[in-house]
Amino acid sequence: MEWARRIDGKGAADAAVAVIVALTVGYAIVDPPGPSSTWPAWSAWPVAAVVSLPAAVRRFRPRTMLALAGAAGAAATVTGAVAAGVIWLTFVPTVLVLYIVAATASAVWSVMGLAACTLGAVAAILIFYDQVLPGLPPAAAPTEMPPYWPVEIGATCILLTTAWAVGTVVRWKRDTTARLVRHLAEAAVADERRRIARELHDVIGHSMSLIAVKATVANHVADERPQEVRAALDVIEQTSRSTLAEIHRVLGLLRSDGDLQETHVPVPGMANLPELTAHARSAGVEADLTVRAEAELPPTVAVSVYRIVQQALTNVITHAGPTRCTVTVDVDERAAVIEIVDDGPRHGRPPRTVPGGHGLIGMRERVKLYGGTFSAEFRPEGGFRVAARLPYNPNGTTT
Repeated sequence: MEWARRIDGKGAADAAVAVIVALTVGYAIVDPPGPSSTWPAWSAWPVAAVVSLPAAVRRFRPRTMLALAGAAGAAATVTGAVAAGVIWLTFVPTVLVLYIVAATASAVWSVMGLAACTLGAVAAILIFYDQVLPGLPPAAAPTEMPPYWPVEIGATCILLTTAWAVGTVVRWKRDTTARLVRHLAEAAVADERRRIARELHDVIGHSMSLIAVKATVANHVADERPQEVRAALDVIEQTSRSTLAEIHRVLGLLRSDGDLQETHVPVPGMANLPELTAHARSAGVEADLTVRAEAELPPTVAVSVYRIVQQALTNVITHAGPTRCTVTVDVDERAAVIEIVDDGPRHGRPPRTVPGGHGLIGMRERVKLYGGTFSAEFRPEGGFRVAARLPYNPNGTTT
């Protein structure tokens, strides 16, 4: 079954190359440039077939085929069954198998294979020229390629080294590509995790800040003003329900394969900004909203504008409220400009904490996706200012 799986286009090409090599080796043995072998002429073809067979099945257990190819070439050389003057042809099948080993096996195995094949070929050629060649009958006619062992050894070593080097480069490129693919996959997973964390942070952070404020108010006026307690509980109930629905929507959106423009799940946008300011007012922030829209934002950009305003108002509620805050959104055909300014805590008290956590990081990342600009800083006259500019194309991509 394993043999059947390996019979494909590459296997057929290997078999064709092996046949060509076998014919070349057989012809060289029959009509060598140097002294003829003492073996009968018909033996040239079986010898060529045995030497070339490993090249035909080199993709099936390459390391075993390399050992067989090297051993067959060395045996044919030391026994005098090869062509004097072109012994390097006998090791061409070894060269072909060595390439596969270098391209598929580890670096250690490929180096060991190169060393073993080179040493075996060099030893076999030296033995041939020292013990076999002197006993061969001289050539019938002078030749332009007289037997010369340095040339044989040099040609064989060059072929083996070249095949090993090319195979090593191919293996390195494959490994590099595989590492790059794994890196891209890991980066995609990390980006998805950050996206989920950013969305849930925006949804939960805003709602929990509002719930915390209302719960604190209800706790302080529970005995004196029960009506305010009931109103606070109503806000907490509504906010909790809307938050759960928003979490379900976000998770469903993040699990979808399409983008925001292709999904049928409703997403927040510019039309939901008044709802954000209403929530802020219920938490004690005097929030004023101004929207000037000369163009309709693509859904992806509108979601980013909504999330930036949502997180900025959450920071105002958490760090400065109760206070006064103005939200301004200017939209034209090229960019959406957002500015959220608060007056800081009233009565001169310092803010509860210094804004600088995950909220600002999330806003900055959203703006970075569109190649825009973002700033968040304390105002000299008091309070805090958040400003962002999101450039976009009509299709919602970055400019």
